[in-house]
Amino acid sequence: MTKDELIQSMVKKTGLSKRLAGETLAVVLDEITKSLSKGKEVAFTGFGKFEVVKRKARQGINPKTGEKIKISARKVPKFKAGKMLKDAVK
Repeated sequence: MTKDELIQSMVKKTGLSKRLAGETLAVVLDEITKSLSKGKEVAFTGFGKFEVVKRKARQGINPKTGEKIKISARKVPKFKAGKMLKDAVK
């Protein structure tokens, strides 16, 4: 499902205008992004949890040249599915 398909679904189910549904989705995604950038987790009971995890520095290999390279430590977003979502996918 794409962002546009999600907006169309919101329009059908809520009766909102396409513009308002798009703005609403944009606000939700923006707030999730802001919280994660501050290191906070975002949890939707039953659906899942977004959090930031730290990856350690590690050594990798350039697939083109075979040369060993150092991959620096970084923070990355992670999503853990909740029980309701896991059950729905089964």
